Amino acid sequence: MLKINRYLDAAILKPETTRKETIAAINECLKYKTMTTCVRPCDIELAKSMCRGTDTLVCCVLNFPHGNDSSDAKQAEAEIYAKKGVAEIDMVANFALAKSAEWKLYEEDIRAVSSVTKKAGVVLKVIFETCYLSVDEIRLCTKAAISADADFIKTSTGFGTGGATDEAVKAMLEASSGRIKVKPSGGIRDFARAKNLIDMGCHRLGVNFSSVAAICYGGKAAGSDAY
Repeated sequence: MLKINRYLDAAILKPETTRKETIAAINECLKYKTMTTCVRPCDIELAKSMCRGTDTLVCCVLNFPHGNDSSDAKQAEAEIYAKKGVAEIDMVANFALAKSAEWKLYEEDIRAVSSVTKKAGVVLKVIFETCYLSVDEIRLCTKAAISADADFIKTSTGFGTGGATDEAVKAMLEASSGRIKVKPSGGIRDFARAKNLIDMGCHRLGVNFSSVAAICYGGKAAGSDAY
């Protein structure tokens, strides 16, 4: 039976979210035993304290949502978050470099972070922001992320002009050829859409925490052991 909750990275990332709201959102993640709760860097300690001893890991975003800080700044961020004990990091790649066809620099930007995460045993996901990229650019981004030793590639921040499309996800899956895991994110709000993406071959799903109940209850309707 599909355990849909264990595919979910539940995001709590809106900049205006209060501490009280963050606590309530993390509790929602814990209730459904999502794979991770994906938080802002300022919430790492809070999330770690709440998730300790549970089935839910702590993930944080890095250089979110634009990805255009210098690579050495991103590397310094990764070192800080790894020391704080996060299990996973979702970094925003410099998609302006991708649009500029500066593939060596694009890869180096990712490698600056992966050089830290690999040593620390932290899972690294690279966000492409596919709404701004062509299919060919998405394929080249995938190859760069593989070369840079990332663990996952991810479609979107949720703050761009669009989320995960089938076209973008298919391009990532095809270009990856099983060499890196794929995480669609953005616009996944119910069980049917989530299952469709898993059936395509995706390994993790980025969802807003507010959609977790709908996704998991939809799974329960399809089978009592779905979450």
